[in-house]
Amino acid sequence: MKTKIFLESDIEEIAAALKKGEVVSFPTETVYGVGVIASSKEAFDKLVAVKRRPPEKPFAMMLSSVKDAGNHIEIDEKTHKLLLKFLPGEITFLLKPKANLDPWVTLGSSSLGVRVPDSEFVRKLIEKVGEPLLVTSANHSGDPTSKDFETTFKAFDGEIFGIVKGECVSNEASTIVKVEDGELTLIRKGPIPFETIKNYWEEI
Repeated sequence: MKTKIFLESDIEEIAAALKKGEVVSFPTETVYGVGVIASSKEAFDKLVAVKRRPPEKPFAMMLSSVKDAGNHIEIDEKTHKLLLKFLPGEITFLLKPKANLDPWVTLGSSSLGVRVPDSEFVRKLIEKVGEPLLVTSANHSGDPTSKDFETTFKAFDGEIFGIVKGECVSNEASTIVKVEDGELTLIRKGPIPFETIKNYWEEI
């Protein structure tokens, strides 16, 4: 397979490739990501193979807006306020998935990572695709996270359909916070301090 190099201006072609179940890598405001449409088991299997990681670990779901979150996760009023405060942004929330999601999306897990990126290009891309993407960092499992086009191309050339040439901003993977039973738990430190998130949660 010859990996195609896209520019962000090729958004229609990139969206069309994703809709067909292809694997595409693209820059976000944090680091480079690699993703597929959430509705295709075949696309999911391709992403697992490319990532080279155990197939029982679910991928995060990337949405174009917070208003789409309620279609995929169980969300109460307080959690909704939390999401509206910090999304779009450099944060992934682990929340309880809806019972009707495709099995490969949750893989039986009690939580699903949900993120609305603070990248206008990625949000527009998801809008054009018309459904959420399953996204993971652009690196093989165990390797350092790719933060630029050159590193991503070197890692995935010949393995995926296309790579979007662009720039990441923070070069730091998103903060990950789990919301469960009214409690917040920090899973991974990132650009947004946990104290900031926790303080807001306690105020609402």
